[in-house]
Amino acid sequence: MKKIRIKTLRVIIIVGLACISIIGYGVYWALFDTNRLPKGEYLTEVTSPDGAYTLKAYRVNGGATTSFAIRGELVTNDQKGKSKTIYWNDHEDNATVKWIDSDTVHINGHTLNMPNEKFDFRTQ
Repeated sequence: MKKIRIKTLRVIIIVGLACISIIGYGVYWALFDTNRLPKGEYLTEVTSPDGAYTLKAYRVNGGATTSFAIRGELVTNDQKGKSKTIYWNDHEDNATVKWIDSDTVHINGHTLNMPNEKFDFRTQ
């Protein structure tokens, strides 16, 4: 009888942890995943000094109830040409982009080290 209770408790804990993990990922995917952001209206693009990266800036219209936002997309200029969103900030309608060096970009007052650093106002 005691073995059955222990096995049942283990199953309940495992199922509970699996459910919590799935719900947690679902919340992240729905609210914080930068790859799901709207594309926006193209503003500008600036290539890094060594030509390894290009940062493309887009203005996203939030509609009648919210302000504009700026989305920055980093494109890797190799054979694969992968892109990912590295900058997302609301209450902005223009993008000022300047490369400090080959791996550091300055976007609207925020300095980011490439290729792994991101800025997202929702997580600040």
